[in-house]
Amino acid sequence: MNDWSNLPNARHIDAILLHVRNHPKKWAAAWTAARDAARVAAQDAVRDAARATARDAAWGAARATVRVAAQDAVRVAACVAVWDACVALIAWDDAGELMDADMDLMKFLVEVQDPRAMLLMPARIAMQEES
Repeated sequence: MNDWSNLPNARHIDAILLHVRNHPKKWAAAWTAARDAARVAAQDAVRDAARATARDAAWGAARATVRVAAQDAVRVAACVAVWDACVALIAWDDAGELMDADMDLMKFLVEVQDPRAMLLMPARIAMQEES
């Protein structure tokens, strides 16, 4: 059991942490592909919503995982992508639904600047199955 196991989106947070540990370069590439100036606004919108002990533990685990998994060249981009995804999953209980949503819906929500989708899009890109 992790400190964040009681959060509604714990399984998604765990999946993200495992995936970035195994594929840090995918996360760096996904963040670069999904990066947008509006992402900063989305981060600001959730910063105050994620302050409990379990939330802090999930954030700390994301940072620690990226530090271990990523090489220097990709560390910053991967860390930002993981951080953004964990922030969205921590701040909004319904954000986990977007991890399973159709990619066309995700793209639409990013276009209309839904902060949950904007923060989760790099995770969706990084974790999508390769064709």
